[in-house]
Amino acid sequence: MAGGWSRDGAVQDQIDASVDEAVTRARQSLPTGESSVFCEECEKKIPEARRQAIKGVRLCVTCQEAVDAKSDASGGVNRRGSKDSQLR
Repeated sequence: MAGGWSRDGAVQDQIDASVDEAVTRARQSLPTGESSVFCEECEKKIPEARRQAIKGVRLCVTCQEAVDAKSDASGGVNRRGSKDSQLR
């Protein structure tokens, strides 16, 4: 059920588009190619199990966690606006 000027299903279309964009962005950030033997940041040896589990890995677990923490802190941009901003 749509309200106002929107057509039926418009909200679900926005949700689907957001999910599709997030999946595409996540897939593009996956490493590809041959895994490095040594971490590009700290130069410690990357364990064989990690290199086999994640193709194209370039960082050890510790350095990857630091990179992930930085990217999580920056957050994403919600171009469609939050529900709260739409209700104001």
